[in-house]
Amino acid sequence: MTESSITEASGSESAADQMREAIANGRTSLGIELGSTRIKACLVGDDASVVLAVGSHEWENEFVDRVWTYSLESVWSGIQSAYADLVADVERRYGVLPLTFGAIGVSAMMHGYLAFDEDDKLLVPFRTWRNTTTGPAATELTAAFGLNIPLRWSVAHLHQAVLDAEPHVTQVRHITTLAGYVHSRLTGRTVLGIGDASGMFPIDSQTKNYDATLLMSYDELVAEKAPGLKLAELLPEVLVAGQPAGSLTAHGAALLDPSGTLQPGAVFCPPEGDAGTGMVATCSVAPRTGNVSTGTSIFAMVVLERPLEHVHHELDLVTTPAGDAVAMVHCNNGASELAAWAGLFGRFAVAAGTTIDADAVYETLFSEALAGEADAGGLLAYNYLAGEPIAGLSEGRPLVVRTPDSRFTLANFMRAQLYGVFGTLSLGMRVLGGEGVAVDEMFAHGGMFRTLGVAQRFLAGALDARVTVTETASEGGAWGMAILASFVSAAPSGQGLDSYLRDRVFAGAAFQTIAPDADDVAGFTAYLDRYETGLAVERAAVDALSNN
Repeated sequence: MTESSITEASGSESAADQMREAIANGRTSLGIELGSTRIKACLVGDDASVVLAVGSHEWENEFVDRVWTYSLESVWSGIQSAYADLVADVERRYGVLPLTFGAIGVSAMMHGYLAFDEDDKLLVPFRTWRNTTTGPAATELTAAFGLNIPLRWSVAHLHQAVLDAEPHVTQVRHITTLAGYVHSRLTGRTVLGIGDASGMFPIDSQTKNYDATLLMSYDELVAEKAPGLKLAELLPEVLVAGQPAGSLTAHGAALLDPSGTLQPGAVFCPPEGDAGTGMVATCSVAPRTGNVSTGTSIFAMVVLERPLEHVHHELDLVTTPAGDAVAMVHCNNGASELAAWAGLFGRFAVAAGTTIDADAVYETLFSEALAGEADAGGLLAYNYLAGEPIAGLSEGRPLVVRTPDSRFTLANFMRAQLYGVFGTLSLGMRVLGGEGVAVDEMFAHGGMFRTLGVAQRFLAGALDARVTVTETASEGGAWGMAILASFVSAAPSGQGLDSYLRDRVFAGAAFQTIAPDADDVAGFTAYLDRYETGLAVERAAVDALSNN
């Protein structure tokens, strides 16, 4: 929810009094999400559709020894900073400090590899989803399992370590995701929400647990290289949305709030991944619904009515937080390159003597893109800061490509940059369409949708489908996690997650829907055809500009 929306929600004296009472009595739900560039905290009250306060902390991954990583120290300093920022927002708005919460939930970027020994010591630096060094493992597992195992999945990271005979493998006693790690430190429980777990190892949507047959297959596969390894013993326990997942311990309270104000005892919901919170934040957990989430990465989630007929390397099979099967098109590169260009233009404005804030830079550039030609004037923009498996790239090289007769204008340049964010995603969605998967509407969320009517319109043209955003489109996963936390109290009544979202959270929500424009559809189709052909340029750039 935007700053103005929170202000409006707390504007009347009676409403503010009710919110103050809810905070003082712990009738609130806290969601924390560790995104790739920002850690967010979001607080909701009895009505989970109303955001009471927010907090955030900027952070960035590091490329150390050719591995994308975050240190555990930065994890905790970032969480503490985001929480302190939220508490300050609460005190400023309502004049009260939260002592406890009704429920808490933690989410984070999915996948990756956090491996611990029997003393809970991290064995190797955190390997995030962004690493694309697991090709041999992913290929072997895909063939063995008969379904796509992407490079970034936790089991691919573990198996690559086995194939490489890394010394730490014999010491591994449990592996988890970033959300699972934070949750375990706050509650003492090694569990994972089913959506996040589905990015570690394949899930059986009937049993709502890891696929037992594939677990046995994996143990047999590594019997010679890693004798005694039992994967089921290394993975976190799987829980579905609505199940209690522990409570805040005294140690956890001190970790979250070193000031000592926060008291232990708050119940936790299962920790989830950013894909799951994106589905919740866009009310997209039922069959034939889907959502697109943009940030450092970009991905589309479509809830399936039936199993896919074929294995596709472009498509992941994951689940909703309730355990329903989902087809996921995940691209490692999202809006980071777009943000870099916005920063460059913002700096140019400062150098020219005109200081404008970041939001104004984006609004100006996005509005200019609307004046661009439907096919971006022959320009191409590749946003590949990291490797991109769908495009067959182990590393990335951001590029702007044009021919001598391209119309090189600011409007076309910015349209090409926006199209570039959706380029690889659209290649994956073509594959999904080939499976006959139907979706009635796509919901979108992420910061680039804050400038209404621009990225949303171009996405509608790229997907040739209606695209809907809400006023919470830019708030994203932290709000979705707060909703999942609040759902813990509703689940015992028998209400399902989809019903809870539609009846309790989104019943009065304001939606803005844009239908695809025929000229945009045709223009983006022409752009994407050139984009796919131009991937040869990208591959040549990777070969020529190798970091080796």
